Amino acid sequence: MSISMLSNVFANTLTTTVSRLPLPTMWTAGSVQQRTLIMGVALAVLSNLLFGVLYAYSSFLAPLSGTQVFIWRMLAMWGALIGYLLISGRLGSHFDKLKTLRTAKQWAWLLLPTPIFLSQFWLFMWAPVNGQGVQTAMGYFLFPLMMVIFGCVLFGEKLSRLQWLAVAFAALGVGSEIVRTQSVSWATLWVCGTYPIYYILRRMQGIGAVTGLLVDLTIFAPFAMAYLFFIAPSSLMLVSGSGFFIMMLVGLGVLSVLAMKTNVDASQMLPVNVYGMMSYLEPALLFILAVTVLGNPFESAMIYSYGLIWLGIACLIVHGIRQLHRARKNMQSSITEQVA
Repeated sequence: MSISMLSNVFANTLTTTVSRLPLPTMWTAGSVQQRTLIMGVALAVLSNLLFGVLYAYSSFLAPLSGTQVFIWRMLAMWGALIGYLLISGRLGSHFDKLKTLRTAKQWAWLLLPTPIFLSQFWLFMWAPVNGQGVQTAMGYFLFPLMMVIFGCVLFGEKLSRLQWLAVAFAALGVGSEIVRTQSVSWATLWVCGTYPIYYILRRMQGIGAVTGLLVDLTIFAPFAMAYLFFIAPSSLMLVSGSGFFIMMLVGLGVLSVLAMKTNVDASQMLPVNVYGMMSYLEPALLFILAVTVLGNPFESAMIYSYGLIWLGIACLIVHGIRQLHRARKNMQSSITEQVA
């Protein structure tokens, strides 16, 4: 059975299971749009849970360092992604997209976001085991707020009052944390300051998420192998001589690709506002894991500054709910006009 067939079986099973849950009537009605919404929400929740598992994954791979786990994860993801695309017959379509790039300038433009992508994945695996879990999770909380600001500055998007209020709360929270600590974590700044650039560049390039991921991982794979052979041969010997580590790294690659795939599928099934609100599950879960499972420090004095940032997030969620309700009313009115 191919992976594409397995994906269909998984999707049908998940849809049937979720549809049997005691959900409100609007979620269990039989229309295609509502079933798609249910499936999209289920995939979004699954994606966020998988990213949470991956955040704590490096703590189970001691004595490998955070950097070594990152290297192995990139290779495992690359292998799992290539395997999936080969079995599903979709590898050729991604190569066809890349064949349209004919000049060195086009390729340089394509590879420009790759260092940002790699640094973010490295930080994701390094931070939890190096006392920066809480700060990195806060960067992911600030990421949507920074996307709002980037959209306003670069694309001339107009902000609503709630969005301006969200930005103001976030600015007060970050400012409060700077005053309290006389600094701000570089991990927080790196996540919220550079990840928006990556997404904006990919958006301007018109490159799909899977195609971009394939390019990023393929470019990095030779460097990852060189690192293992010449800089960290002890890591290579440890993994190659242990069935436990081999299985854990295979699981790391499969979970990584599955998390990315479910996230992309959810983004295509859900309205933008719903998907944006669901994306807050990941940083909330990362924050909880960092404080509880990983034992990263959280001081009571941080509650004030972080609370202001969470108020900003709450404003964005309310804004998203209002937009969703407005879009639903517009859709219902247009349907009524067509029937009339």
